[in-house]
Amino acid sequence: MFLIFLGVLLGVLCMLLPLYRAFKGNERLDEEKQLVIQERQLVVDFMHHMVEALGEGLSQDELRQRIVHAAILSSGALSAALFEHTAGNLMRSVAVEGLFPPHRPLPRAASEKLTTRAKFIEQVLRSETFPDNEGVIGTVFITGKGQLIVDAVADERIVRHTDQALKVRSIIAVPLTFRDEFFGVLAVANAADGNPFTAADFSLMQSLAEQAALALHNAKFLNFQIEKTQLDLDLSLASGIQQMLLPDEMPDIPGLDIDARYSPAQKVGGDLYDVFALTNSRLGVVVADVSGKGIPASLLMAICRTNLRQIAPRHSSPAETMKELNRVLAGNLCNGMFITMLYAVIDLEAGAVTFARAGHELPLLSRRNPLTNIPEETFVGSEGMSLGMVPDEIFSEVIADHVESFSSGDVLILYTDGITEAPNEDDKEFSGTRLADTVRTLHNRTAIELNNGILENLHRFTGSEPQRDDFTLVTVKRG
Repeated sequence: MFLIFLGVLLGVLCMLLPLYRAFKGNERLDEEKQLVIQERQLVVDFMHHMVEALGEGLSQDELRQRIVHAAILSSGALSAALFEHTAGNLMRSVAVEGLFPPHRPLPRAASEKLTTRAKFIEQVLRSETFPDNEGVIGTVFITGKGQLIVDAVADERIVRHTDQALKVRSIIAVPLTFRDEFFGVLAVANAADGNPFTAADFSLMQSLAEQAALALHNAKFLNFQIEKTQLDLDLSLASGIQQMLLPDEMPDIPGLDIDARYSPAQKVGGDLYDVFALTNSRLGVVVADVSGKGIPASLLMAICRTNLRQIAPRHSSPAETMKELNRVLAGNLCNGMFITMLYAVIDLEAGAVTFARAGHELPLLSRRNPLTNIPEETFVGSEGMSLGMVPDEIFSEVIADHVESFSSGDVLILYTDGITEAPNEDDKEFSGTRLADTVRTLHNRTAIELNNGILENLHRFTGSEPQRDDFTLVTVKRG
């Protein structure tokens, strides 16, 4: 009877065993499912923290600190730190929360000089640097792979601090990378429950690192866009101011036909032109080129134009005007910056034009030969060095006036090297020769038609090549 009972019991157990195994398997699946759900929720929460941080417009340092704080909340660690790679193949901490252990042993009794130990630890972490191949952090940087140290006591890479509060029991370090861009290493130390970090914790930290790197990438992109928008606004304002400084209309002097064109290579440029009446029969014309481009060149151009307008009426000689202008500008020119300029004074009563040239392109005069009545083009001018290039005494010795007749039908062309040095697709320049040939064929035209023809030939020559330099073109024709 007993044997029969035992046989029945064994049979029942055999029937129940698969059910028990299925139950336990389902239980493990439920546990794993719960862990996945929990990890997913932690990642979502972390993402929420990052989106909030980006929405608040935090600085890079503030965002890094937010990442460290969110890492502690998500992982349950007691402390966390974020390390970046710096020049000289070094790593350094850029954000820390909690008593994260310094990478190297602390100097004895040093902490007594500070008010709190936490403040001291943070100061040490932010000031210390170490080679990018040293310790667990260095391993993560070199390999690009995260590190899970379950038992930190047994790992030789971990520093043994005498302070028990800084003892490392377990640590996770993961790289922050997005599209091959490295943003740092995020590390958490010592779980709050006292247990070692697990593979699940490591998986969570890797997921958080991906989101943190994405947030840093987006912050970098947003900051770039903000800076670009601000720069575009600054450039637009500078361009507007620059246009205000250029003459909005030509002086009305009977017997003179005047037209000017200006085109910066960027939103603002370093070319300058001005046309102003000195008397009822005397006209001042200036064309200049400031070294460089962009806002610095445009600001120097504005300073130059303002001073020239004040100085020119005090002198009948263009050379004397340039000497005083050079002295005034000396304090406004940074190292390496200079201005080439050509200043001409047209005197209708004297029938002459007087030039002073400070390292600028030679002016072009187009006049009919009195014997053949055929237009002839001549590049004329005087010697001179650029404004701001040499000491005042040398500049004053070199610059001089040059006088040419300027009679009815004569044409004066002033320009910057953006015209003559404009390249085509074969990298050949438009040149002064092509400029003179164009003016010869258009000699009988008005100033506007002359400039239209010059620019039409220039654009035909350069074709689809982008404009590389600012250019200015001023044409004065005597009726």
